[in-house]
Amino acid sequence: MDGQAQDQVRHIEVGADRRRIAVLREEGEPGRCGVLWLSGFKSDMAGTKAEELAAWARSTGRAVTRLDYSGHGVSDGEFEDGTISRWAEEALAVHAAFCREPTIVVGSSMGGWIALLLARALVARPVEAAPLAGMVLIAPAPDFTEELMWKHEFTDEIRETILREGRFERPSEYDDSPYVITRALIEDGRDNLLLGGLIETGCPVTILQGQRDDAVPWRHALRLTECLALDDVVLTLIKDGDHRLSRPQDIERLIAAVEVRASEAEAGAGGA
Repeated sequence: MDGQAQDQVRHIEVGADRRRIAVLREEGEPGRCGVLWLSGFKSDMAGTKAEELAAWARSTGRAVTRLDYSGHGVSDGEFEDGTISRWAEEALAVHAAFCREPTIVVGSSMGGWIALLLARALVARPVEAAPLAGMVLIAPAPDFTEELMWKHEFTDEIRETILREGRFERPSEYDDSPYVITRALIEDGRDNLLLGGLIETGCPVTILQGQRDDAVPWRHALRLTECLALDDVVLTLIKDGDHRLSRPQDIERLIAAVEVRASEAEAGAGGA
């Protein structure tokens, strides 16, 4: 993140422990949908996709809101203290505090899980907050702690280490330092599982999924679409796409998907 962007960072305190969460908010024009960006596991709001999406929103007069979860980016806290519940609570708080217009929520990888939990919270407990006008999910990873890590990636030895020591240092191909997977993260993930039943977002959903994704298999996205039985869902499988989907053509596809969902919502509001 450059110095100018750092100067624009605002903060919000979330939770009983008053976690200090960093937020970037850029205002848009009246009548336009806004965008809420939700990053992935150990990613931050200054990544390539987030920056490109923010630039597009800025150029089209749409508000954009980004945050760093606790233990990520420029937010306070330790990554190892994080859980899905904590990060979802932070996303909900930022949405309630900053998103005043109908919002397209864009979630990347774990951010897709957080986006779905945000939608579930809004459907179950409507609050005085902007409605979700659409959702665009990039290689969404709901339930990844259980379905992708615990059940498939982790060996018996790794599972025993987590249960005995409370943590496991998992090497990362995207970062020089390992990901620390804690027992708390795994156990909390089980309290937030979504793929076992119906998921209702209350808005149309677009999913972009690479078929060469070595972190989130494309069949995971197919399973998610089956759970979104009540929503309008468009799934795009990108034959040569990897997990990041950060190539220029991937960014173009992402922006086009967000623009479609935003334009649909704005047209619907205009005709109401």
